[in-house]
Amino acid sequence: MENSQLQSPFTRLVDFARPHKGGYIASVILAVLGVASGMVPYFAVSQMLIRLIEGGAQLSYYVIWCGIAAFGFTLKLLCMNVSTTFSHKATFAVISEVRLRLTSKLTRVPMGYLLDTPSGKFKTTIVERTDSIETPLAHVLPEMTSNLLVPLGIIIYLFTLDWRMSLVSLITLPIGFLAYMAMMKDYAVKYTAVANAGKHMSGTVVEYINGIEVIKAFNQSAKSYAKFTDAVRKNTQLVFEWMHATQVYSAVAQSIWPAVLIGVLPAGCLFYLNGSLSAPNFITITILSLGIVGPIIAAMMFTDDIAKIGTIVGDIGAILDTPDLKRPVEKKLLNGSDLELKDVTFAYKDEQILKGVSLKINAASVTAIVGPSGGGKSTIAKLIASLWDVDGGNITLGGTDVRDIPAEQLMDSIAYVSQDNYLFNETVRNNIRMGRHDATDAEVEATAKASGCHEFIMKLEHGYETVAGGAGGHLSGGERQRIAIARAMLKNAPVVILDEATAYTDPENEAVIQEAVAKLVDGKTLIVIAHRLSTITDSDNIVVVDRGRILAEGGHDELLKKCNLYRSMWQAHMDARDDQ
Repeated sequence: MENSQLQSPFTRLVDFARPHKGGYIASVILAVLGVASGMVPYFAVSQMLIRLIEGGAQLSYYVIWCGIAAFGFTLKLLCMNVSTTFSHKATFAVISEVRLRLTSKLTRVPMGYLLDTPSGKFKTTIVERTDSIETPLAHVLPEMTSNLLVPLGIIIYLFTLDWRMSLVSLITLPIGFLAYMAMMKDYAVKYTAVANAGKHMSGTVVEYINGIEVIKAFNQSAKSYAKFTDAVRKNTQLVFEWMHATQVYSAVAQSIWPAVLIGVLPAGCLFYLNGSLSAPNFITITILSLGIVGPIIAAMMFTDDIAKIGTIVGDIGAILDTPDLKRPVEKKLLNGSDLELKDVTFAYKDEQILKGVSLKINAASVTAIVGPSGGGKSTIAKLIASLWDVDGGNITLGGTDVRDIPAEQLMDSIAYVSQDNYLFNETVRNNIRMGRHDATDAEVEATAKASGCHEFIMKLEHGYETVAGGAGGHLSGGERQRIAIARAMLKNAPVVILDEATAYTDPENEAVIQEAVAKLVDGKTLIVIAHRLSTITDSDNIVVVDRGRILAEGGHDELLKKCNLYRSMWQAHMDARDDQ
């Protein structure tokens, strides 16, 4: 795991920021100097008022103090801007690093975790939640620190002038705090509820968009899609109820906090009249008291963001703390590319999928895995590709348990193409080049030709430079599959797994692809999971899987004689071809 699960959100946030602590220290120092500079005009005004009351008529005196006030204001702007630049530069680097850690983490966790979590939740955490740490790091750290330290210094100074007036100048703070505390009651619980509703809504929106074709096909409106509308309404209702419950307390606090003169003026007049407070001190305290509350209120406004840290960083930490698929670091010396499954068991969501599967797959052979839907064919392919770990038994590659092979070495050894072929919103050329990043344009095109892709690619609007669209949406299902196969072939791995990779192609194109695959995997270990039995009849070994067990294996003719299930599947397949 990346971090201990006992690590608090604040500790984790500090851990994120630690590599950039220099920028944050500079930001805090400049912020403190900026807020302190902002108090200079208040002090300058008090000095000018005192001299004016004393009858001072020297113009130069007022000009000097006006210059000091202008200098303080200018220095405040300069320091705050530079402070913000430092803090944001550091924070944007932190956000980038956190996103990279999250996306890197997702490549190392079990596939089951990815399948169990809606993609909308991952999107919310990686985009919105990670963006939300900008305020705590870029603003709370420098601005809250400075907005608390400087007023504290002013209050100490006021105590040296008159402790009674100093206390009176703070009288509105506890009253405002009481209202603010009422507003913040159960904040963490309410924010968590709203955040969870937002994540659920995001996941539902993604699901709704992905299913829009079905909704339109069956003439269903968004309103009739209850899961979508309920998620949106729940999110809206929670936010509305929360804001409605807190707006009165917020208004009271915002009104009372700045009203310092309500206490300062009457008390100051009383002390001045009885001779216990001098006029200069009265004026200085009155003017400076107006500048104390502003920074404190500004600091208090960040408590809202501090209260969110637990949920924000907690969501990020939930992904980072997910256990990795455990793999060693040092490369192993593999003895060829033979594969063997020994008494493999696997369960998914408490459902036993595989029940003691044992199978030998010889190097440089073609093995086809067939059987009814839900029987465990794809699960076997995913376990071989190490997308999941077995619950019992083991799988070996070249005589070594796949769990003892470093992830990078194993991924270099296996090319896996699933029935859900994903293409990036990149050019067709770059989507194929994903198989091997250092491949030249000529190598990409040669692979495309060998895999039967070149002809249809050249018919696209911009040929190889045509952008495939999000998830390959600009291409047909068959075209996406053929590009995914070309990508896998370019990888040139010793083991190739095609998990119903030709499910969406028509029979003619499938035959072309099968012929191309046969050439491209010459000398490699090929595992094919196919739904069209006519394409795998020449396989070295055909494995029949049903209900998590291997019923039979052998050649096509052999299975027709000894396996009733295979014979019935073959007959159904031939009947379907005749109908077509």
